[in-house]
Amino acid sequence: MINWVREFRTTGAALLLAAILAAPTLQSTASAAPVRKSVSFADIQGKRYDQQSFAAHKATVFLFVSSQCPIANVYTPRFLSLAEKYEKQGVQLFAVYSDRQESLSDITQHARDRKYTFPAVRDAGAALADQLGAKTTPEAVLIDSKGEVQYRGRIDDNPVATRVTSHDLEAALDAVLAGKPVANPEALAIGCAIRRPAKPVAAAPGVPTYSHDVAAILRAKCEGCHRPGEVAPFSLQDYRQASAWASDIKKYTQNRAMPPWKPAAGYGELRDETRINLTDAERQTIAKWADANAPLGDPAKIPPPRKFPAGWALGQPDLIIQPEKEFHLAPDGDDVYRHFVVKTNFPEDRYLSAVEVRPGNRAIVHHVIAYVDSNPDANGKYASEKLEEKSNDGQPGYTSFGGPGFVPTGIMAGWAPGNDPQMLPDGIGILVPKGARLSLEVHYHKDGKPETDLTRLGVHFCRSTVNKRIAGVFALNFGFKIPPGAERHEVTGVSTIAEDSHILVVTPHMHLLGKEMKVWAELPDGTQKPLVWIKDWDFNWQNSYFLKEPLAVPKGTKIRLVAYYDNSDKNPRNPLKDKPRTVGWGEQTTDEMCVAFISATHDAEQLNYVPPPVVVSAVKAQ
Repeated sequence: MINWVREFRTTGAALLLAAILAAPTLQSTASAAPVRKSVSFADIQGKRYDQQSFAAHKATVFLFVSSQCPIANVYTPRFLSLAEKYEKQGVQLFAVYSDRQESLSDITQHARDRKYTFPAVRDAGAALADQLGAKTTPEAVLIDSKGEVQYRGRIDDNPVATRVTSHDLEAALDAVLAGKPVANPEALAIGCAIRRPAKPVAAAPGVPTYSHDVAAILRAKCEGCHRPGEVAPFSLQDYRQASAWASDIKKYTQNRAMPPWKPAAGYGELRDETRINLTDAERQTIAKWADANAPLGDPAKIPPPRKFPAGWALGQPDLIIQPEKEFHLAPDGDDVYRHFVVKTNFPEDRYLSAVEVRPGNRAIVHHVIAYVDSNPDANGKYASEKLEEKSNDGQPGYTSFGGPGFVPTGIMAGWAPGNDPQMLPDGIGILVPKGARLSLEVHYHKDGKPETDLTRLGVHFCRSTVNKRIAGVFALNFGFKIPPGAERHEVTGVSTIAEDSHILVVTPHMHLLGKEMKVWAELPDGTQKPLVWIKDWDFNWQNSYFLKEPLAVPKGTKIRLVAYYDNSDKNPRNPLKDKPRTVGWGEQTTDEMCVAFISATHDAEQLNYVPPPVVVSAVKAQ
């Protein structure tokens, strides 16, 4: 639901995640005179600190952090660098955890995982945060040896380390160590609001409670991601967690940022809308509950947490496909789009009934797409293999943004948080040609510490006779040009269905300038059948949308799309807003695309393909 582990790229990263992640705490940027604070506290090891400790150091830095705030977490390498640089100069640092929902064990484990070289403090009741005026994680408060606050605010001006232009905390430290006034004693801190203590609230008549009303909604629509070991940074499986995030749950369900369901209601009939999306009544229930200070209700009436499969959701697959070795991800910097090349080693064409994607490390895997590469050149070399050889950076695979770097012959599978794998109906299969390679695209988001991943695909072969295969139709426009400064540039695309067919899935695709896309089928008699309409396009939430029922379309039907792009400096995701230029089709971050992928079956097709016996095995890249 509040799946706030999202993009930090320049292409809207800091703004997007900061905006969606937390109601940002906006602090005054006006100059403020130093304020003396009498502070006393203990770290998680029981060691106490007071003014005597501060007087023994030239400066003390309180870094307010949270194990559940992705923005705070990506700063881990910078925190460690600060400690290494300044502790030798007589500065002491503390990691302060003030969120009410974090237990001592949570804090201890987080500090250990992050390998903090300085003491961690459990700030019970947010006492330190109140004394020092901290409201956000991450936020720094710097005091001098006299106990006077010399700086309060952000660590620097960008969560993406490679994009930092202003090192605010370091500048303040350098000034204090040099005995000079701090030029900017306060700076805007953007991140996750500190969850301060709240008194239990009795439920008033007619007011929703967690136990009777809200828990069931969170169970159904949120727990898929918001549970231990999943992609979301915190769990929503109990009242302690849900009540701490209540105001944000209300905010982001009301503005429809969460759950991550982008299609406009009422345009097209889509299979997963009621499974993923909230109804208006559910949104109102959450809002009323949050406005009433999140009453618990009768604990005995709390529904039990959902049960999730411990292994593969569809059962043991017939074939497990995975890269040759783990991919190592650096702790901070831009997101990575890595493509792993895998030989299928199929001795003949094979038809698949399902493919389940299983991310190896859900803390960093944002989405996965498996592209099929089945057209070797005259020398028997595949495009994906050439790209991998060209990369030669010591890691498996190669890097390419926005696509595999070549024209794929198909898409075998895809995954994004909240997607559940499903079997195709009997008689329908996904074709993977003999000898094909897969380019397995994994989009990684960095979380502040070194990580590894080995994402796998669980393949299920068709066991009964296959009569129809999933065929691809592409409504697109290769020739568009988006002029610099254009805030709503229109691009259209069209493709004609060559024979009577049934549409099963539609997948809109644009890059970072995309703002809106509508896709529909126009029948030969002029009747329009809506497919999907994304009014607020977000590259980070692109998805494939299954129709509730296959849509019959006769020969001559046109698949049409209209898309709008913002190539102005008003678009926070625009990677070229500082260097405007005309943008056209291409694979790079600074290029664009305009395409709707349509998955369909052809009515007249009768393959009568009898699949060979299934032998369970595993395939690794070679």
